[in-house]
Amino acid sequence: MPFRDILRVAFLAIRVNSLRSMLTMLGIIIGVAALITMVSLGTGAQKSVQARIEALGPDLLTLFPGQSMRMGVASDSRVSLTVDDAQALARDARYLKAVVPELTRNLQVASGSHNINVSVVGTTPNYVAVRRFAVAAGRMFSEGDDAARKRYAVVGASIPRMLDVNSTAMIGREISIRGIQFEVIGVLVEKGSQGSFVNLDEQILIPLETARYRIFGTDRLRSITVQLQDVSQSSVAMIDVERVLRREHKIRPGGDNDFQIRRQADLLSTMENTTKTFTRLLAGIAAVSLLVGGIGIMNIMLVSVTERTREIGVRKALGATRKVILLQFMVEALALCMVGGLVGILVGSISAVVLSRVNQWNTNISLFAIGLAFLFSAAVGVFFGIWPARRAAGMDPIVALRYE
Repeated sequence: MPFRDILRVAFLAIRVNSLRSMLTMLGIIIGVAALITMVSLGTGAQKSVQARIEALGPDLLTLFPGQSMRMGVASDSRVSLTVDDAQALARDARYLKAVVPELTRNLQVASGSHNINVSVVGTTPNYVAVRRFAVAAGRMFSEGDDAARKRYAVVGASIPRMLDVNSTAMIGREISIRGIQFEVIGVLVEKGSQGSFVNLDEQILIPLETARYRIFGTDRLRSITVQLQDVSQSSVAMIDVERVLRREHKIRPGGDNDFQIRRQADLLSTMENTTKTFTRLLAGIAAVSLLVGGIGIMNIMLVSVTERTREIGVRKALGATRKVILLQFMVEALALCMVGGLVGILVGSISAVVLSRVNQWNTNISLFAIGLAFLFSAAVGVFFGIWPARRAAGMDPIVALRYE
């Protein structure tokens, strides 16, 4: 019997029982759609984390104050990082491209009738370049402005909205920080929280020397950010930074550090690994639903074999071989799964796009996920179609013809 006729007979059997075929394919459709949707969401989340790594800078180290250690026991007092520490790193540390000290505190900021509480950061002009910000309007303050302790401010993208002012109109406007008037000379491009607990768009940058002497009255820094010359030398650079700070803090050999060094890449790498694990978990759940759909197809095919016992007996009596009967039922099972897989891919892709638009989630529909789902649905059809097909092919024609 030609293969074309086998295909025609198989699809005719599917069409005759169209409602049952649709209900049979439903399990595969749901499984494939779930697989496409979940993998798309997981892949989109991974892309988002990678974008955050690039935005924060994989070549950055952040230094934080630690606890003072006495005889191996942490004391209540915290050791501070100072402007002198930042200057020592810029002067003596090798492998560093830039050093950015940050004097930070949440303060009340007033403009007209509006009053907000945001993070005010005293820092150096290279903050924007090192932290990968961009100035949307105006300019960043210069080293001369910092040295002259100018009362200039560069605001985050959310500040104009919080003060009910247009971003462009914000340039040249006076704002009051702790009762001292500052002129806004720049507005930064929107960046968001980038995985941190602080929204980077809700901060105001002022010159470090201005913050040190006019606002905070201290040289104790919240953190120091350093940019590496080469990311591949990050381990060596961390050792060198540790050497300089231990010398500045007069820590004896064998003593514990009273500061912390963190890599942005390490933090976001943990987030990326968590996202990958979550994606695999979701894909596994979707795969289970595909298996359930496959079991449903096997059950329906077994019922179909029972219902068509006399038909099988007639075909065998007319000369149909075991191979032809086997192939016919295998084609039926495979067709059900592949058609269900195609519909599931369409439904899953649409679901991923809808979720992305409605919930503002990051999704990434990859050809790999589509190909994997389609091949998996075909494999389910082959695997769960073997038993019913073998049962049909193995029937005795005499027994089949006598079946009522």
